Amino acid sequence: MKRSEINGYLKWAEKLLEEYRFPLPRFAKWSMDDWKENKGDCEEIFKTLLGWDITDFGTGDFEKIGAVLFTIRNGKLDEPGVGSPYAEKLILLKEGQRLPNHYHAMKTEDIINRGGGKIYMKLFNKLPDGGVDYESEVNIYSDGILKTVKAGEEFYVEPGDSIRLTPYIYHIFGAKGGEVIVGEVSSVNDDKTDNYFAEKTARFPTVEEDEKILHPLVSDYELL
Repeated sequence: MKRSEINGYLKWAEKLLEEYRFPLPRFAKWSMDDWKENKGDCEEIFKTLLGWDITDFGTGDFEKIGAVLFTIRNGKLDEPGVGSPYAEKLILLKEGQRLPNHYHAMKTEDIINRGGGKIYMKLFNKLPDGGVDYESEVNIYSDGILKTVKAGEEFYVEPGDSIRLTPYIYHIFGAKGGEVIVGEVSSVNDDKTDNYFAEKTARFPTVEEDEKILHPLVSDYELL
């Protein structure tokens, strides 16, 4: 992805969050110079990868498969006591945009519609060999209410509602009926080791530097 594209998506995300009055922590607005000035006090942020993340999952088609994310709080699976023992992030999606089919082996997560259009979802169980089970029904909880869906059946999470995804449930979700602010509250999140995709993907994009960084992504912290 080009840096100019990333900067444009960051501006879009900031505008969407402002519209729904969802303020982010102070460091969300920091420039590279701000980060360098405060670097010595931000070890926990760097270790737990708090902050902005933008990805097209290696597809080259961000408008179809991709997302702008912001991790607000998190810990480390391999370093208990660093950060928090839970995680919270936002996933900002444009109309028609989705995440690729994937599951987590460690993370339990609540996917919450924080505002905008609908979240559409498709769920599948995992087969013993790691593949996708396209036949069996999936049982989940939606705000404490048991819900059973057919494999791959499209259903919707309305604003204010949520569903809970436990480990080994393959899931696809995206935006329908407008831009969506997706909230995620979960156990500790590790995007480097706990994402298992059914589609060919790359979690973090390669960036072509064609203009100055507006706000660094978590993958840019190594540049500080």
